[in-house]
Amino acid sequence: MTSKNASAASEPATSLTDKEREAIAQMPYEEARDKLIQAVQALEAGGLNLDQSMRQWEIGEALAKRAQSLLNEVKAKLDAAQAEQANSADTAGTQSNLD
Repeated sequence: MTSKNASAASEPATSLTDKEREAIAQMPYEEARDKLIQAVQALEAGGLNLDQSMRQWEIGEALAKRAQSLLNEVKAKLDAAQAEQANSADTAGTQSNLD
């Protein structure tokens, strides 16, 4: 195995272009979710050849990762807000919260 093949083996093959990956990385949650639904429906409908099926699968994986990343960000913000609220609840209504 040459070094060129070794580096190719360590990186997953993908049919997505850099532009497509960048577009997915910038999508809002709702758009990523809707496009993921479309990719799943295309796969479920059948009639795609192997290359088309693999491409839909790759698109779906990228969209799912984007949507999950956005959900994780929202969850982290909610967790932080809840923790802040819990911390301030200890001093709510007391003179110390005016300090």
